[in-house]
Amino acid sequence: MSTAHINAAIKGEIAESILLPGDPLRAKFIAETFLDSPRCYNEIRGMLGFTGTYKGVPVSVQGSGMGMPSMGIYSYELISEYGVQNLIRVGSAGSFHEDIKLMDIVVGLSASTDSAWQRTYNVPGHFAPCCDYDLLIKVKEASDKENIPIRAGNIVSCDVFYEDDPEWWKSWAKMGVMGVEMEAAALYMNAARLGAKALAMVTISDHFVTGGRLTAEEREKSFTDMMKLALEAVVA
Repeated sequence: MSTAHINAAIKGEIAESILLPGDPLRAKFIAETFLDSPRCYNEIRGMLGFTGTYKGVPVSVQGSGMGMPSMGIYSYELISEYGVQNLIRVGSAGSFHEDIKLMDIVVGLSASTDSAWQRTYNVPGHFAPCCDYDLLIKVKEASDKENIPIRAGNIVSCDVFYEDDPEWWKSWAKMGVMGVEMEAAALYMNAARLGAKALAMVTISDHFVTGGRLTAEEREKSFTDMMKLALEAVVA
């Protein structure tokens, strides 16, 4: 039953709960670091996917790529073809505020966007993409239990990485938007349309105020606190 982008042969190869890092190498790192007996079910386009167990519960982790079109493809196929019910993005983001620092974990209660993604649903207005409340509560409970602090609020999913106007982010910042990433809004809209639960968690890797930036290796391997919270939430 493989799709154009995922070659898992049968529905049961992918768990009902899944973590979605953008980077497929981060998916491999999560699987090898946290999961028991992980097995690779997808290698199409190098977008690695694994299934194993965490504390005895089946969990999958799948690279989702960069940008809303890529996240949209993988999340849609995972939900509609493989029956995935709980999807947690574990990604990176850029902070718009000095007090939201590098390596801080931010949970997207909602995901503003400059994308025209919602037009496909013919909604007669502006749809407000938001996270699933149950997953949010489970992440908060895991945060308290593990003593790993989180921030929560509005994030923005943007289509363009290299914006033409260097001051573009300040318009979002003045509205209290915490930071920018490129996938959450598509994930939230697909989940809403298809009846699944979704949550986006991001670790701050870039800072628009201070100019700070993590390395590529740090983005791949240092987000272990966020990964831990996501896994605790999906097995709670």
